[in-house]
Amino acid sequence: MYMFILITLVVIITIHLMMASVLFLYSRYKVQYLCLAWIMGIFGALCGMAIPFIHLLRFENVGLFHPFMLLALVVTSYLQSIYPLSIPMPGYLQWGRMWRYASPAILLIILYMVSLLLGSRPVIVRSYDELAGCWLRVDMLFRLAGFALSIYYVVNILRLPRYLARNASIPRYLKGYVTAIGMSMVFYLVVAAVFNVTLLVVYFYLFCLLNMYLFYRTLETMAIHLPKPEMVEIEEAPTEEIIVQAEREDFNEANRRRFERVEFFMQHDREWQDNTFGRDRLCEATGINRHLLLQCLRSQGYNNCHDYINSYRINALKRGVADGTILSVNDCIVVGFGSAKTARTCFERMEGASLDEYLKSRISAAKESSRSTV
Repeated sequence: MYMFILITLVVIITIHLMMASVLFLYSRYKVQYLCLAWIMGIFGALCGMAIPFIHLLRFENVGLFHPFMLLALVVTSYLQSIYPLSIPMPGYLQWGRMWRYASPAILLIILYMVSLLLGSRPVIVRSYDELAGCWLRVDMLFRLAGFALSIYYVVNILRLPRYLARNASIPRYLKGYVTAIGMSMVFYLVVAAVFNVTLLVVYFYLFCLLNMYLFYRTLETMAIHLPKPEMVEIEEAPTEEIIVQAEREDFNEANRRRFERVEFFMQHDREWQDNTFGRDRLCEATGINRHLLLQCLRSQGYNNCHDYINSYRINALKRGVADGTILSVNDCIVVGFGSAKTARTCFERMEGASLDEYLKSRISAAKESSRSTV
């Protein structure tokens, strides 16, 4: 079991340091990812620092409320309680608030370390009866204080989704992530209080998977906003013979030719204005199978067929707002969105802004322009 725990920690360290290095690179272009990068790196570093002390945890004699488990619980619960704020509220703007928020945990850890240096020795508590008999000891009081402080931080994690729900600019996946991380911390509270090696390993991997989910969703959000190719009017769709010939000579050229065929259809048939239009109808209309369709779209920077079709709808929405044919969110169904809610979600995801705010600002600008003209 010792070797399995060691391998688990090495895996977690590797994954978190890799994610931290990538996020540090992206934070040079979007500073809101800086706090996320730092906390990923801190988690990786803490796991690395824990490796030399694994042998101190004799797994068969850990017992209830082990001090090492509780110290790790305090640190982890604190970091994860500020972790979800890393995207909406950049940490570099609130170092003072973070230190004040951390001060109880820092003070508790320092006092506990001092008590150990002065001769206080941790006791192993194997049952609740033993816990009832020694809970007034200084060592046990420190442990219970650490557990109570961890509960405070975990409660703050669970309260956070309500705050995020009131902030329309926060991605939906982040709200779900916060709820999941809060529930995982409740699980860790149980693991730290009533030690079980199997449950600890389960928490390690659950923790790692949740962080990987946030990391990949972060990259996905950034990928959606990568520059797309300029829309060029296609006068004539490439024939199948041209595509086959291009495939023999240059794989990338074949993808470009297929994309031209798709563009020709989208520009001239405009079936995408029907909200039931999707991938299957696009494949049928262009004669390109699903695999090759996705391949040619990704070669031009689109994540998937759904995003590609919606990019046409969003461009049409912007043109409608500019020429005055779209005056409210409910008018967006004319460009192919099935409902106002779908239009809001898609616009926010692909444009990184609120559709309601966009409409309000554009309509106000148009009114001001008309007044100045008069």
